[in-house]
Amino acid sequence: MNPLLSRLQPYPFERLRKLFAGVQPPAGVRPISLGIGEPRHATPAFIEQALSADLGGLAKYPATAGEPALREACAQWARQRYGIALDAATQVLPVNGSREALFAFTQVVVDASQDGARVICPNPFYQIYEGATLLAGAQPYYAPSDAARNFAVDWDSVPADVWERTQLIFVCSPGNPTGAVMPLAEWEKLFALSDRYGFVIASDECYSEIYFDGTPPLGGLEAAQRLGRTDYKNLLMFTSLSKRSNVPGLRSGFVAGDAALIKAFLLYRTYHGGAMSPVVQTASMAAWADEAHVEENRRLYREKFNQVTPVLARVMDVRLPDASFYLWAGIPESLGLDDADFARELYAATGVTVLPGSYLAREANGRNPGAGRVRMALVAETAECLEAAQRIAQFIESRQR
Repeated sequence: MNPLLSRLQPYPFERLRKLFAGVQPPAGVRPISLGIGEPRHATPAFIEQALSADLGGLAKYPATAGEPALREACAQWARQRYGIALDAATQVLPVNGSREALFAFTQVVVDASQDGARVICPNPFYQIYEGATLLAGAQPYYAPSDAARNFAVDWDSVPADVWERTQLIFVCSPGNPTGAVMPLAEWEKLFALSDRYGFVIASDECYSEIYFDGTPPLGGLEAAQRLGRTDYKNLLMFTSLSKRSNVPGLRSGFVAGDAALIKAFLLYRTYHGGAMSPVVQTASMAAWADEAHVEENRRLYREKFNQVTPVLARVMDVRLPDASFYLWAGIPESLGLDDADFARELYAATGVTVLPGSYLAREANGRNPGAGRVRMALVAETAECLEAAQRIAQFIESRQR
């Protein structure tokens, strides 16, 4: 058995199940989950139709690189969205969702034979970053977040001796769980560090199409092009249709950027068995080519957040995020509850599930940056999310009396 498996931490939802073990909400109360970031808006009908329009692809093995038409559709979307130029043949690679791609790419990049190999993760973070790092034989370094800047990563706090050993860093913008978007100046700083130390940047952008103020979040490749880095050296963007198009079960996305990294990743995936089904490729081309459903999706989230956020802001430290579909809410100190106790007691009293913030982070430098906060995924219909917010507010107010 691979001994590195023993280094993996329990996944947040496994910890949540244990936290709720033996707890039952009041009889007659309908449970509402804000715990899992699984899109629940309806899948567009045209994507469903495209998925079943031509099932002949099931009778043949797909190419790992994907069909040229799909790679071109991805490149065209990137041109329209970010104003960047990509060579569809060498700088784009379809993947089965960003989650598996982030994991697999880490195995490509990390050279565990190098003493003290490091991978930098934001903190709080998406746990795949940590698991991929550990199974690649490297050691994660948890870069602290700055609460004063909406929990943006404090890159300046990373010591020089860590940068010297770093082979890969994960950037999540818009961030999970905070929704923070990294500005151009931060990208410029990371590119300079990458040039100096030689590490690769994996830019996780799966929430890029859910934003509220009409200004699309800056992407990593877009930032590179603005700074004259048109070869996208040591940079890959990871994106997905799951949140953009409400198709998490389709398992479809793509990576794009440095052609040398794409070439190495394609080699790995050829052996790993990462080819996308031709049927999924057809549906993916239809999804990447249409923006009307994405605009409608944003409208639904905007309506939802506009109604829910003010209700929670009365009783919690919470504000509209830069982007994504999460609220990162601080628990009132007056309750005397840590985030896990708050989540458990909230569920017992109201049937509403939220995810403890400490489950999404690691203690580093003596503190867990997720402590005292909870993540709420506003993925259900507006009325259900609003009802959940009202229950949470009533729970907090009743405890403060």
